[in-house]
Amino acid sequence: MTTESIETPEARADGCCACEGHGGTAADEAPETPRERVNRRWNEIMQETRVAQTGVQILFGFLLSVAFTPLFHDLDTFDHAVYVTTVVSGATATACLIAPVSIHRFLSGQRMKDEMVEVAHRLMMCGMLLMAVTIGCTLLLILHVVVPGFMAKLLVGGVMVWFALSWYALPLWLRHRSARRAAR
Repeated sequence: MTTESIETPEARADGCCACEGHGGTAADEAPETPRERVNRRWNEIMQETRVAQTGVQILFGFLLSVAFTPLFHDLDTFDHAVYVTTVVSGATATACLIAPVSIHRFLSGQRMKDEMVEVAHRLMMCGMLLMAVTIGCTLLLILHVVVPGFMAKLLVGGVMVWFALSWYALPLWLRHRSARRAAR
């Protein structure tokens, strides 16, 4: 395999696979070669991964300690189920967000950076979704104890809507808006 860019609908010369128009050749920017583009995209993914890994690892560490507190055994079946769901989603989020590092170690020097970027992008998206689920379940677990009843679920639902809007809807809207501008 080579380091030349594989032209796919997601990986076009005018931007990275996740962001239309990002990294494109604006009038005031020098054009990128396919190799420069894939290297930039890989470096961006590694920076983003560092931020996400830190958050999920701190949250996961907190979650692991909860089972060893005296009040944990007093929780009802619903709270235990939420806890198990939270720990499992936190563990899988951790796996997704650390996987690009392992992939890089195994494939470094194999001239597969395009493939590594694409797989790392998908793992990051999955990891971010799982991290949102983990945060939502953590909130549900805590708020169900602090604010019993429907109010806890309502608050968690509101926070999850905010996650969906700020992590997914906003970037998709910005991509759509950028594509409309480029089409003019």
